[in-house]
Amino acid sequence: MNIKNETAMLAAGREFSKQLKPGLLIYLQGNLGAGKTTFVRGILEGLGHQGSVKSPTYNLVESYSLADYQLYHFDLYRLMGAEELEYMGIRDYLAGDAICFVEWPDKGEGVLPDPDWVVEIQINGSSRQLELNKNQ
Repeated sequence: MNIKNETAMLAAGREFSKQLKPGLLIYLQGNLGAGKTTFVRGILEGLGHQGSVKSPTYNLVESYSLADYQLYHFDLYRLMGAEELEYMGIRDYLAGDAICFVEWPDKGEGVLPDPDWVVEIQINGSSRQLELNKNQ
């Protein structure tokens, strides 16, 4: 789907949030500045989160407490190797009924399980091309 601006990306995130349930792992793929965090902000709005939403670039993970579960937003861009995920306890985050979003999932190859969804965002001039793929 063609996303023309930030407002449309937030709306796409809110719409996608209706398909989410606890226990899902979603990969977010796209270049720097593609709108991955904006998409997650829209999702969080759709799930009822009222606070701010920050990019997890420097912390590696941002945690959000929702009514019945946690949502974790990971950014693995600064990861030096997949084994760092073991040190941070990634398996604890993925176990249970949290929803986990992972930016730059290729950095966790070999440690991360296959995702339930892959969200791909391509920069296309001033707009974005958003593709949502559910794994079977």
